[in-house]
Amino acid sequence: MAEEKEELTRLREGIDRADDEMLRLLSERAQFAHRIGEIKQGNIYRPEREAQVLRRLVGANHGPLPDTAVQRIFREVMSACLALEQPLRIAYFGPAGTFTESAAKNHFGSAPDFSPFGAIDDVFRAVESGNADYGVVPVENSTEGAIGRSLDLLLTSPLMICGEVMLRVHQNLLSKADSVGGVKRLYSHAQSLAQCHEWLNRNLANLPRVPVASNAEAARMAAEDPESCAIAGEGAGILYGLNQLASNIEDDSNNTTRFLVLAQHDAGPSGRDKTSIVCSAQNKPGAVHDLLTPLANHGVSMSKFESRPARGFGGSRWEYVFFIDVEGHRQDAAVAAALDDIRGRAGFVKELGSYPHATP
Repeated sequence: MAEEKEELTRLREGIDRADDEMLRLLSERAQFAHRIGEIKQGNIYRPEREAQVLRRLVGANHGPLPDTAVQRIFREVMSACLALEQPLRIAYFGPAGTFTESAAKNHFGSAPDFSPFGAIDDVFRAVESGNADYGVVPVENSTEGAIGRSLDLLLTSPLMICGEVMLRVHQNLLSKADSVGGVKRLYSHAQSLAQCHEWLNRNLANLPRVPVASNAEAARMAAEDPESCAIAGEGAGILYGLNQLASNIEDDSNNTTRFLVLAQHDAGPSGRDKTSIVCSAQNKPGAVHDLLTPLANHGVSMSKFESRPARGFGGSRWEYVFFIDVEGHRQDAAVAAALDDIRGRAGFVKELGSYPHATP
């Protein structure tokens, strides 16, 4: 016992020394960041630089902390250093407690000023007007598909994509009640109801389901209605003081939502990037095949192809535009050459931006 006590004392002293050294190094890092801000005289946030830093640190990590913990810790360090100049203003599709808020904080850390907006349109307008530096909106879910409003606004907005976030979506059954025995109704967003459809049919088949504007709104309503429950994320449950009656009730355990980070600029090359474009095919046989041929000719991989009606963009009722994601940065020689060829074949082409791959 005496030997163990002496060892504990030595270990705690070692932790104290390590903490002191980490504090010294954090202060040194913050001074470097502050000086960079003085030289650049403005916003020093560069998404490609953050992506490179996180990848380098994960590559150098030999444990025992997992890579996800290393990324989370250093994301907060970078977030706090950036805030020394001026906290970033982040608009996101709200309200507070939604998965979009979680995605925004996963990407930017907790230091920025976060503002929820009740409509995706309002997030775009906040960034376009300069009232926010960046915006975060959902664009697709692995179970339910594309978020049409986000795609439609990308078609006409001057904003560009400078980042993406992939968030594993875990749905929970939340309530003020201690069990489902006395619960008489269920609130949830329509997409979450669809994502949990089979679980609900097995466990709560006869419970009335009430669609609402968001999962956070469902949690708020459940907090005010003790005879109800809600499907929402863990953050919403904490925010509104709800009990977790069941966890991870989504039908697909790999259920993931992709979010876009919007700005008045895209990102520089980071070494592992995506480029997004939207274009239209000419109205002739084989036009779509002809549109994609340059990608194969220049060895550029396509990771997404999504068609949308061209409504509000001068098209007829049955004309479509195509949202395409490819691997690589638009400054890469192969991608640049492919885009040049596509411009010669398409009715129109709009580059939506190049940005780093989402950090796992």
